[in-house]
Amino acid sequence: MQTVMKLFLFDFDGVIADSLETYEWTVRECLERIGQPIVKTRADFLELFEGNFYEEIVRRGVDLEAFLKASPGVLAEVDFASMRLFPFLLPVLEKMCEGNALLIISSSGSRSIRKTLESNRFNGCFRAILGSDFMLSKVSKIAHAMESYEIGTDRTYYIGDTAGDIREAKQAGVKAVAVTWGWHSRKTLEAAGPDFIVQKPEDLLKI
Repeated sequence: MQTVMKLFLFDFDGVIADSLETYEWTVRECLERIGQPIVKTRADFLELFEGNFYEEIVRRGVDLEAFLKASPGVLAEVDFASMRLFPFLLPVLEKMCEGNALLIISSSGSRSIRKTLESNRFNGCFRAILGSDFMLSKVSKIAHAMESYEIGTDRTYYIGDTAGDIREAKQAGVKAVAVTWGWHSRKTLEAAGPDFIVQKPEDLLKI
């Protein structure tokens, strides 16, 4: 019997990459450089991911155009080659690739993501990377991915580690999968109402 292909859309930071400290530094630095240092603590930073990151910083009064303009200069100072992927997830991704379509949908730039994947010698599983340079809304990116691969909401899963990921997945009408090894606590993730909560990467093979 032929297996029906599923579309698995992965957030990058906190799900695939162990990047919390790096991402927090880049956001803080961008905000400092444009004179809007709204992030004082890690809790402040994580609150920006309760919804769409870009919408959240705008809601807090940040000049989005200035933030995006400052980002390339800050990112140029980051050594993405030193960033590590979660080793326990990689064998699972390789299994999920078999007969399915895997993409990355992230708030980070696609160039930074590619650098990290290449430095870790892991870039063969993902058919595309839809980063912040493509669209800022994950809802729009999810819709684009489904249209591109002609796969409906019933066979599309968005896998994230923040409440914002889960809320955007639900807004897009796809199955929302929360992983517990990332940035937000299980309690915060549960409040967003995911369809699945995954504690071990191997459990992704069961959905």
